[in-house]
Amino acid sequence: MTVADPPVLLFTPGGRDAIVAAAILGEGGIATQVCDSLGDLVSRLDQGSCAVLTEEALLSSNRQALADWIAAQPPWSDFPFILLGLRGAEPNRHLTEMLGNVSVLERPFHSATLVSAARAALRAKHRQLDARTHLEERDRTAERQTLLIRELHHRVKNTLATVQALLGASARSATTVDAFYASFSARVISLAKTHNLLTEDYWQQARLRDMLMNELGPYNDSEGSRIVLDGPKVDLVGDLAVPTGMAIHELTTNAAKHGALSVPEGRIHIAWTVERHDDQQVLCLDWTESGGPLTQAPTRKGFGSTLLQRVLKLQCGADIAFDYQPSGLHFTMRAPLPDQRIVPAY
Repeated sequence: MTVADPPVLLFTPGGRDAIVAAAILGEGGIATQVCDSLGDLVSRLDQGSCAVLTEEALLSSNRQALADWIAAQPPWSDFPFILLGLRGAEPNRHLTEMLGNVSVLERPFHSATLVSAARAALRAKHRQLDARTHLEERDRTAERQTLLIRELHHRVKNTLATVQALLGASARSATTVDAFYASFSARVISLAKTHNLLTEDYWQQARLRDMLMNELGPYNDSEGSRIVLDGPKVDLVGDLAVPTGMAIHELTTNAAKHGALSVPEGRIHIAWTVERHDDQQVLCLDWTESGGPLTQAPTRKGFGSTLLQRVLKLQCGADIAFDYQPSGLHFTMRAPLPDQRIVPAY
């Protein structure tokens, strides 16, 4: 018996049986615990490895609670009992049927016999606990598979809806087939990049900093001063990562066509923090452009701003705002986050 094994329970109230059994098992390195009554025994069965009982003690006690406990065992459990009977007497059939997994020893017996029976019961208990661990792991695996399948269905539906929106809006805004192909392809590639980040992560999350660098990295200079990212480590779950990735792509495309990234002197500073409001964490992101052409508010709403308004607000519950300062676009987003541990940037 190892130190971690629970004790062998003894319910042998007659004579010196408890003292003798405890001494014999103790010499064999097996811990014991004496129970004063059958009710006391039943209350300790969940913490015991097996139980040693005398036949006369069971026959003189109300056995209903013990029978109910045995019947209510989980499928992996078959608690081992050792029943001490009298030499030459047949064990009571009702008792052995009730106990189920029982070894019968006639008294008096050799000390090695009791130790051997107890060790066999301990091995049986170990196998049952191993079976419990296996069954619990199998159940957890089945639950994870069900959850992943549901998440896959949900993710595919969202992705198809996003692609459908990209297709329709790109077709409406394009003036030529080549222009449609270029804009639609770029948006699908951006969507694929975000999905790559999600599938590479076991927990299906994408790091915000990586999403920003995927889009903005090619525009940075050798000193890394044209694109400045400032914020803690934040991982976004799929339902927030996908629309946020699309928003970053639209902002980057707009900056490359009309804003700070359209001229060599242009700069973009992106800062984000995580704040707590009304017992909920909120991602606060600021996108600030400078050094680009003179900025003016657009005369019509393009697809990019429509995507940000509809997807970020409706799908993510985010609050967004565009401020077209003459010095450059200032975009802000406030999106609720599930509770998570935020790691400072380093």
